[in-house]
Amino acid sequence: MAKAPASPKAAPKAAPKTAPKGSAGQLAITLKRSPIGTSYRHRLVLQGLGLRRIRQTVMRPDTPQVQGMIAKVNYLLDVRTP
Repeated sequence: MAKAPASPKAAPKAAPKTAPKGSAGQLAITLKRSPIGTSYRHRLVLQGLGLRRIRQTVMRPDTPQVQGMIAKVNYLLDVRTP
């Protein structure tokens, strides 16, 4: 006698990771000084953070990548946790 094929058991799926709601895990980054006279690479970091004008504030996630960018140009920025 041939055995009936066993039905494959579905593995339990992990819940998808979602971004934290609200301002948890966020940083408020403000450009305090002009990038005029700074190195080209530092200006690229500011562009990557989304900062264009003095006193402009952007919200960015608190990740190691963003922390590294902030450390590179910390003399131009004011960083707060909202």
